Amino acid sequence: MTQALILIDLQNDFCPGGALAVADGDATIAVANQLAAEFHQRGEPVIATQDWHPADHGSFASVAGQTVNTLGQLNGLPQIWWPDHAIQQSWGAEFHPALQQEYIDMVFHKGEQRDIDSYSAFFDNGRRRQTGLDAWLRQHGIKRLLMMGLATDYCVKFSVLDALRLGYQVEVVAAGCRGVNLQPQDSAQALEEMAASGALIRR
Repeated sequence: MTQALILIDLQNDFCPGGALAVADGDATIAVANQLAAEFHQRGEPVIATQDWHPADHGSFASVAGQTVNTLGQLNGLPQIWWPDHAIQQSWGAEFHPALQQEYIDMVFHKGEQRDIDSYSAFFDNGRRRQTGLDAWLRQHGIKRLLMMGLATDYCVKFSVLDALRLGYQVEVVAAGCRGVNLQPQDSAQALEEMAASGALIRR
């Protein structure tokens, strides 16, 4: 069965020193590099996603006039107000410098529409628009996904849940994920939710 590796948002802003830094986020890079090299050697595709926001994105606390990490509504959907992050063409939106990008076959952007956030690699948060990822995978006969990245409790979780709904077999590399953890248990609960929905968790 043809499979692909999906590297989710391994960007500067989600690693130490970034605007929305995840604790120990850069520890995911070595895991990504090892897996990407293995997939590349077997001729299996390596796909990366990037959060790719306009500077006036509606999810930013600065744009909404709200307090960072509090909950509100954006375009009729629940929204956490985030610090400005992953702004298109900025240093923060770039892949972490230690990520071996030569192994990456395709990159998909998400979160480009200012009026809605997009945690998932497949859809925006309202499932109103799709990225090109599902179409690309189907075009290439991919049925099984190995997924990892940042952050466990947001973009990884929603990407995995959407992949399962779309009919993919999904394995999550827990060692290659780190979470925001606005609440201390968020990442553990996210992994439990992914497993309950049908994902295999590689510990």
